[in-house]
Amino acid sequence: MYLEEFRTLLTRHARPDWTTAIDGVLISKVDRPDPPAPSMSGTVLAVIAQGAKRLALGERVYEYGAGQYLVASVDLPVTGQFVQADPGVPALGVGLVLEPSAVAELLLQAGPGDIPRTGASAPSGIAVSDAPAELLDAVVRLLRLLDEPRDRAVLAPLIKREILWRVITGEQGATVRQLGLADSGLSHVSRAVRWIREHYAEAFRVEDVARLSGMSVSAFYRNFQAVTAMSPIQFQKQIRLQEARLLLATHPSDVTGVGQRVGYDNPSQFSREYRRQFGAPPSRDAARLRDTARSPAGALP
Repeated sequence: MYLEEFRTLLTRHARPDWTTAIDGVLISKVDRPDPPAPSMSGTVLAVIAQGAKRLALGERVYEYGAGQYLVASVDLPVTGQFVQADPGVPALGVGLVLEPSAVAELLLQAGPGDIPRTGASAPSGIAVSDAPAELLDAVVRLLRLLDEPRDRAVLAPLIKREILWRVITGEQGATVRQLGLADSGLSHVSRAVRWIREHYAEAFRVEDVARLSGMSVSAFYRNFQAVTAMSPIQFQKQIRLQEARLLLATHPSDVTGVGQRVGYDNPSQFSREYRRQFGAPPSRDAARLRDTARSPAGALP
């Protein structure tokens, strides 16, 4: 019932840069399948109205299509591609940035028994579900405000809160709730993720990062793997290779220098791991990047 209006609103308000007049709300419109592309997921709720997208996180693969939503509660290195899109029937979706402070505020305001209990272990940082009618209804009402500028400033924050509440209390609520809990397993892993991203070119001992995160080594390994689908060292490698690709787009002739800047002392190892990740050696991939228009990054549909 909601998908037809959902598609109409997205088609009318889609922009090339994905932005909208509502802060934190992005709209995507893609008219052709694209090759797998690495990016960072961001912390988002993404709902598809038409078409489908496939997202890989480590060894896990998520595919979501019309009437489904994805939540990402940690900014993770993912590889994504639209798998159902053509000029006549483009892929259409909306994304809402998830703010930990907004999640925490709702959790504090909820009454006893309003929130499902969260398990002891950290949930995956990414999850996919069918969107219930209540969630789709709220998303459509938020998008209607793009046609109603007088009401937007007052009503948009209220509907965003409703959307967030529907997700927090829904099937994948555990993934989002931990985003707002200061002492959750996900918050500890997020601390480690931020540190590795900021120091990706440096060698580190897992024991030191576990201590920085406030966990024992065994708990850190277990929770980090649950959230990211990778070991800490594998995660660092993903970040290094993605940063290298960005650098090569502007420094295509300095493959050795780029490898060193992201933490590779051995040029052969850098080239080998880069090719395994992106399907081409660094120099050839850099040339391909220059010739290919890139879409906005992220886990948005």
